[in-house]
Amino acid sequence: MELIVLYSEIFRSIQGEGHYTGVPTAWLRFFGCNLECNGFGQENPKDPSTYKLPYEQIDVTNITSVEELPVFKYGCDSSYSWSKKFAKIQKKGTPEEVAEKLNSYMKGDQWHVAFTGGEPMLKAAQKNQVAIMEHLNMPKSITIETNSTAPIFPELKEAQLKYQKDLGTEFFYSCSPKMFSVSGEKDVVRPKVVKGYHDISNKGQLKFVCNGTDESWDEIEDAIEQFRDHGITYPVWIMPVGALEETQKDNAAEIAEQTMDRGYNVSARVHCYIWGNQIGT
Repeated sequence: MELIVLYSEIFRSIQGEGHYTGVPTAWLRFFGCNLECNGFGQENPKDPSTYKLPYEQIDVTNITSVEELPVFKYGCDSSYSWSKKFAKIQKKGTPEEVAEKLNSYMKGDQWHVAFTGGEPMLKAAQKNQVAIMEHLNMPKSITIETNSTAPIFPELKEAQLKYQKDLGTEFFYSCSPKMFSVSGEKDVVRPKVVKGYHDISNKGQLKFVCNGTDESWDEIEDAIEQFRDHGITYPVWIMPVGALEETQKDNAAEIAEQTMDRGYNVSARVHCYIWGNQIGT
């Protein structure tokens, strides 16, 4: 049976966060995630009874594509890439068709590819990555943007090791563990999973969303300690919480100062500065 890739969007933009900020990037956003992160942007991220979730209220009767949806202020800003409510407006294609679309965006040597989601490390998405790369004009580097809860399976591990050896392809793991006091997700810091990524590639980053509270910082520091105890050397980036640029500005400077005081890197969302936080950027 022919493999079919279920995805939300393929688009070109720049990488707007972390190490590869500013680099032209062809993006594939897989559909499906094992987390919801409904606490983002909420007054009390730890209390689901107080959540405002506009993605649950929107009428999708006349919406035919994810590009027609707004970016929601509360909850996960990419809920369109995992909520069953939006399943009918997702896109489908064979691995070859998906690779052709990604190939069409890559011009010159500076182009980069990012697999994101949703969650690109779910088992089906890993299988899709292997099949897509068979048809992809392999770039010098590929970023996998993951919530770091799903282990790598042998098929993808073998493929990545092969491309690293034969072509020198860099697989860059952008690991973004979700903090309970910010996202509302519990018990999702999994250093053993990230160690599995790190054993394949020591190129990557730990990227945390922070709301500036002491509790948020305590969670982040505890997570970093766990990762370091497992031998994970990825550098740390801190990004102020905020789905929309104007909400991120509320405490961004303060969080940036705290980040530098603690010896970490500051991540902005440069794509939002350029285009606004809209789908397809």
